Amino acid sequence: MSGFVSFVSSGPGDPELLTLKAADRLRRADVVLYDDLSAGPILNLAAVGADLISVGKRAGRASPRQDHVSRLLVDHARTGARVVRLKSGDSGLFGRLEEEIAALKEAGVPFEIVPGVTAPSAAAAAAGIPLTRRGTARRVQFVTGHDVTGRLPEGLNWTALADPQAVTAVFMARATFPQLAAWLIAHGLPPDTPALLAQGVSTPAQALQRDTVAGLAAHLAGAAPDPAPTLILYGALAG
Repeated sequence: MSGFVSFVSSGPGDPELLTLKAADRLRRADVVLYDDLSAGPILNLAAVGADLISVGKRAGRASPRQDHVSRLLVDHARTGARVVRLKSGDSGLFGRLEEEIAALKEAGVPFEIVPGVTAPSAAAAAAGIPLTRRGTARRVQFVTGHDVTGRLPEGLNWTALADPQAVTAVFMARATFPQLAAWLIAHGLPPDTPALLAQGVSTPAQALQRDTVAGLAAHLAGAAPDPAPTLILYGALAG
């Protein structure tokens, strides 16, 4: 007997930003495997009696192994359960969606992907600005601020990332942004390029800070570690 897995994107954290399909899948789920950033009020939408299982990964904390998470998805689906894999933001961006899909395909478990509001879209909305600007910023690019080791990824396209006519969203960048900014400036990005630090977007802990790339890098270089989900936008941002 085989169940069904729905990869549900929870958005940045505000339950009101869930899609109707995401809310429906949560209400009908027998089992919900959720990320840390998808916990809280969003889980209140799950059916009474649903099995809620935390499988979140956070930097610097003990986390379930990815193969264990994938195994849980397969095992619960094989009982005939309707399984929701609740992922923060949009499930297709800088997560482990590909590995989990591969495990389901190998096991012959059917699935669907329910897209959601991305952190860059939510951050721009919270700041009251568009992500693109007609005639100024016609390109948006997403990049992760750290690799599996927590360091700045290698092989980045510095020409593209240092383009002042683009808007760049850097995920999970708080610790590595000072180094990233130094490389960007070395590759021609003006130090006074506008930047936005967005933490806990759409949640009660939301904090937004407008600055320049150089100013934000200097601020973060001396800042204490902060576990809050952080996104940085820089480039041709609207004022």
